[in-house]
Amino acid sequence: MARLADYIQAHAEQPLPLAELAVKAGLSPAYLQRRFKAALGVSPRVYQHNIRLQRVKAALHQGDTISGAIYAAGFGSVSRVYEPAAVELGMTPARYGRGGYGEQIQHVLCATRLGLLLMAATDRGVCHVHFGENPDQLLQALVEEFPRAEIAPSAAASDPHLDAWISALQQHIDQGGPRPDLPLHVFGTALQIRTWRFLTSVRDDATCDYSTLAAGVAAPRAVRAVASACAANNVAVLIPCHRVLRKDGGPGGYRWGLERKQALLHQR
Repeated sequence: MARLADYIQAHAEQPLPLAELAVKAGLSPAYLQRRFKAALGVSPRVYQHNIRLQRVKAALHQGDTISGAIYAAGFGSVSRVYEPAAVELGMTPARYGRGGYGEQIQHVLCATRLGLLLMAATDRGVCHVHFGENPDQLLQALVEEFPRAEIAPSAAASDPHLDAWISALQQHIDQGGPRPDLPLHVFGTALQIRTWRFLTSVRDDATCDYSTLAAGVAAPRAVRAVASACAANNVAVLIPCHRVLRKDGGPGGYRWGLERKQALLHQR
């Protein structure tokens, strides 16, 4: 499955029907679909789609036009990329390229035993969870992540979900309750999304090392890349990158400080 994933990545701009991939792997299409999804967490089609989206994102960052980025990545038409992209990127390529323009994001703040916590969400799910010491700095980090989105405090009277979500996360952090299973609306490259998806499957009482994480996302040589994906995680605790350690058992790094990482690892 890892070799097939490499093949898909090398030919992502081309049409790759499941039947063609099955012949290459020497398996039936149905069995290949099950094996691939079990190994990588997504179907071959979604895996190829994620690679194309990664290339769209890179091209947008480099200043390419939307249509140019989409066609260069292998999408046959502009219309075909928009709906799937909204699922995988959290916004259309146009919105992504414009700093989240058109997204409506609400945020709420609470105090935890590990410091202040800011949670923000779109209408699809949680897109941002950060620890910090200063409300203004936390809000500034949210604005920098989504510079052209419509950002406002949570209106609990009209939409109580965000307050309930942050209360559940606060209980997990402060009292050792279960990690809440909340809808997430994250933005990342194909490898980052695979890494974050894998991490959400790690139990609250378990850990893994970076090599195991890389193998778990079918990229065993990409240890540095999955470590970078952990560092790029904008959804603290809900995507539990604090549960990834060095191979020798050392804590490694943590975006929000090693003291917080140790506290989260040893909470009861």
